[in-house]
Amino acid sequence: MIAKIIIATTAMAVISGMLSLLLVIAERYLASYGECKIIINEQQELNVIGGATLLATLNSQKIFLPSACGGRGTCAYCKCKITEGAGTLLPTEEPLLNSEEIKNKIRLSCQVKVKQDIKIEIPEDLFNIKEYKTAVAFIKDLTYDIKLVRLNLIEPNNISFKEGQYVQLYSKPYNGVKESVSRAYSIASPNHEKTFIELMVRLVPEGICTTWVHQYLKQHDVVKLVGPMGDFYLRDGKGEIIMVAGGSGMAPMASILWEIARKKIERKITYFFGAVTKKDLFYTEEMAKLQQIIPDFTFVPALSQPDPEDKWQGATGLITGPLENYLQTQNSSETQGYLCGSPGMIDACIKILNKYDIHNDKIFFDPFA
Repeated sequence: MIAKIIIATTAMAVISGMLSLLLVIAERYLASYGECKIIINEQQELNVIGGATLLATLNSQKIFLPSACGGRGTCAYCKCKITEGAGTLLPTEEPLLNSEEIKNKIRLSCQVKVKQDIKIEIPEDLFNIKEYKTAVAFIKDLTYDIKLVRLNLIEPNNISFKEGQYVQLYSKPYNGVKESVSRAYSIASPNHEKTFIELMVRLVPEGICTTWVHQYLKQHDVVKLVGPMGDFYLRDGKGEIIMVAGGSGMAPMASILWEIARKKIERKITYFFGAVTKKDLFYTEEMAKLQQIIPDFTFVPALSQPDPEDKWQGATGLITGPLENYLQTQNSSETQGYLCGSPGMIDACIKILNKYDIHNDKIFFDPFA
């Protein structure tokens, strides 16, 4: 009896799997949606061939929605309002949309396919996002797993961005990887430099784009990027600026700090940077230089697991420890928080900032997707 049940269950699983595979094949090769219209903000109309995602279709028309994850449905940056033609809400979208967004017809453009005429609403400033042709000026090791990449602008030959924003970098096929992918990287260079940008790229195990950067990208290679994107940038204010970052989260902080130095903004700044061991700590010379330029700037590195040979005498433990110890002695009424790192680190830091009366409307963050 048990054997029959196992056989029946296995057969059902096989049949279900085969049906799912057939549906995928049919969707990919047999479904033909013909020509569809995308109507944008009731003002612009695009005639496109249906079948691809809204995100990819708009990209093909040189209209770029933010997408830190490259369309994998994990970052939720590509949200837009779709008033007609989106179809039913997908299970892949639900975890990334709140009830208010669902009510207001917000969808993930990387998940919605263009199968019929569709009407969308997007912010006007997204039309300023451009595609850039660039050339690799140099690649420099910052640590054993983080590289600094400088890209010279070719066409267009200059870029305008807000300090802290990011670009989408497009990889090229390599060693069995047949397709280009795009991933988001924060700009590390100052925004008054218009003819090049610098990125800090950390090697992610089995990461398609980061592997390409670390193992295949060479000086003088021509690469494509799209940007600038993102709403992580320096806000006006009078109070202290608290920064917290780890790893390649250094990139947008460096850009913001260079802008503060250039504009001679007179605000107190304390920057907490978390690393595991001393070999994970980098950009310390640049931070020392900025401490000389910016009158009231303090850089506080902390190692969570320093090696004995590090002979580390600075702050230790998770970066939340030094952050809370510092806030206990401060008046935080007008303080702003700027955070860049993993979602877990950001969530933990927000709780501490809230605890010391730095509320969410004064906290700005850029989570790694």
